[in-house]
Amino acid sequence: MTKTILRALAGETLPVPPVWMMRQAGRYLPEYRETRAKAGDFLSLCYNPDLAAEVTLQPLRRYGFDAAILFADILLLPQALGADLWFETGEGPRLSTITGQADLARLKDRDAIHETLAPVYETVRILSRELPKEVTLIGFAGAPWTVATYMIAGRGTPDQGPAHALKAADRATFAALIDLLTEATIDYLSAQVEAGAEVIKLFDSWAGSLKGRDFDDFAVTPAARIIAALKARHPGLPVIAFPREARGRYVGFAKATGADCVALDNSVAADWAAENVQRDGCVQGNLDPSLLVTGGEALVTETRRIVKAFSNGPHIFNLGHGITPDADPENVHRMLTAIRG
Repeated sequence: MTKTILRALAGETLPVPPVWMMRQAGRYLPEYRETRAKAGDFLSLCYNPDLAAEVTLQPLRRYGFDAAILFADILLLPQALGADLWFETGEGPRLSTITGQADLARLKDRDAIHETLAPVYETVRILSRELPKEVTLIGFAGAPWTVATYMIAGRGTPDQGPAHALKAADRATFAALIDLLTEATIDYLSAQVEAGAEVIKLFDSWAGSLKGRDFDDFAVTPAARIIAALKARHPGLPVIAFPREARGRYVGFAKATGADCVALDNSVAADWAAENVQRDGCVQGNLDPSLLVTGGEALVTETRRIVKAFSNGPHIFNLGHGITPDADPENVHRMLTAIRG
């Protein structure tokens, strides 16, 4: 095993942590903006295998990251299940809504997703051929709770209020939606692995709004089901879980779900996470993305501090959330120099 990401995920402590960035293919790069313009719109880019592979490769050429993550979107799965999906310029995604059992019944069966998602699998195949041999290919999906919040509200919301409301008013319908998304996510991610993905990442971006028993039922349990099924189908497959803003619930999350690595947001201190989360295995994170906007000595100092905090165990360096469109590409070089020397 020579790929540094895979070594870290297997529990090895490396002298220099491997590094990649969430949303590393994105609007902060001029070459990405040019390719997206060529595609016409965001969804057309996601469903064009040649162009999606191109934008996945662009940050590798510029920075030499240790991993590439498939360029796609977590909302392609609900679209494949029959939800209407479009993007409003400057406002983000819009979907048809799930407000009750009748809406849920109109969705397709999990077996129907692959026709829509076939271009995504082709992107993975292209990348598995074209990536440098030392670079790890990461596939991904949104976790059921996070995807459900968009499907219920029809858009992103600051507090996931519509999803919490449906959960309280009609728990049976809500649970059925989570179950459908869990099973469909297993099939979607398994197809990515069959196409060439070497690692899977499960993004639960809104996990932090689940409290108490709800966190166990709708963040931990679906992740555990997905990871167990993937590992049964693909023995040895490493999985990274990202229950964003889980705070104290990061502790024990790897053991509870079977994840090989827990990705951390930047609301938790690296020193605390090293003591309480890294003891169970690999952690990923957790630089504040805003430092790639402001740069300066604060970027270098914080990058080195995080590397040092996690230096006694397996660590993949990453951001605490995705890089933002206003980040300075030169600051990424500064970050990498601080990590690699």
